[in-house]
Amino acid sequence: MRNPIPASSTLLIALTLQFPILPTSHAQTTSIQTSPMTHTSVSSPASPFVPNDHSQVWSRSVVVDGTAATLTRYERKDGRNAGLEGEHFSTVIAPDGTLKGFANISLDLVGKPLPTRERTEAIARTFLQLQAPDLLSRMKISWIEPHDEPIRIERNGHMETVTLTGMKVKARNMADGLWFWVIVGFDEKPMIFERDITWITFPGHRKTEKWLHDSWLKEQQPKEQIASKRE
Repeated sequence: MRNPIPASSTLLIALTLQFPILPTSHAQTTSIQTSPMTHTSVSSPASPFVPNDHSQVWSRSVVVDGTAATLTRYERKDGRNAGLEGEHFSTVIAPDGTLKGFANISLDLVGKPLPTRERTEAIARTFLQLQAPDLLSRMKISWIEPHDEPIRIERNGHMETVTLTGMKVKARNMADGLWFWVIVGFDEKPMIFERDITWITFPGHRKTEKWLHDSWLKEQQPKEQIASKRE
C-alpha cells in the first residue's frame, strides 16, 4: 500500500496551482499609466495568479520607500463594485520581479468562517515558500489575529460599506528588521500579502507607502488621475 501524501505536501501542491511562482525573467510589456494622458511602456513580470474573472484596468509607476515599483489594478470583468474602494485585485512589483505585495479585495470572501491560527500559519508559510522564500529563514511571527478591510459595494440601489475579514500573520524579517504579513481568507488562500514594510516604533506608525490600500490611494492624487479606466 502506498504511503499517504503528507498534509504539508498537499497544501504546497494546492497553493502552487493557485499561486504559481512569479517569473523573474521573460517579462511582459505593459502599458503604464503615469498620468491621465501619458503612458510609457515598461517591462513587468506576469501575474498568473490574478482571478480569471478579473481584467487589468490600469497600471502605473509608483515609489516604495524611495525605490521604483509598478502598481497594477485588476477589477471584475462584469463591473461589479468597480472603482476605488470597491472590489479589486492589485499587485505591487519591483523592477527585478520581486512581488512586493498584492491584495484580493472580494465581496465573495465577506462574512465567511476563517481558518484557525494553526491552519493560517501553515498556509502563510507555504505561500512564502513559493513566493518569498528569502523571508522564511529569519522570520519571527509577532501575532496571528483577524484583520478587517472595508469594501464599498452597491446593494439594492444604495452604496454601503461591508467588512472583509481575514486571518493575518504579522511577522518581522530579523535579517533587516522590516515587516511583512500574509492575510488568509475563508477559502484558505492568501488574500493579502505585503513585504519589506518599514515601521516606526515611536510614535508607532507605518512609513512605507500604502499603495494597495484604496483609502490611502485616494488621498495621494486627484481622483481623475487614479480612477479606473478600462482600455
